[in-house]
Amino acid sequence: MDRNAQEEIKAHLVQTNEQFRELVNRHHELDAQVEALEAKHALTPEEELEEHRLKKLKLHLKDEIQQFLQEHSLQHAG
Repeated sequence: MDRNAQEEIKAHLVQTNEQFRELVNRHHELDAQVEALEAKHALTPEEELEEHRLKKLKLHLKDEIQQFLQEHSLQHAG
């Protein structure tokens, strides 16, 4: 699936599927939290752990989003 087709499907699902929209919104929230931590000059050990935890959660959500897109594509192919 090319990038434009994927973005179109993603935009459609954000508009029409609440579960997908929640995944994307949560991913954006985590991204903002990670960016806020990365913007700091130095992190405490606790902040470093939190940054690592957030990045893992964000990656997991990205995988879920990709799986959702693939399933949607297969359901609507052909």
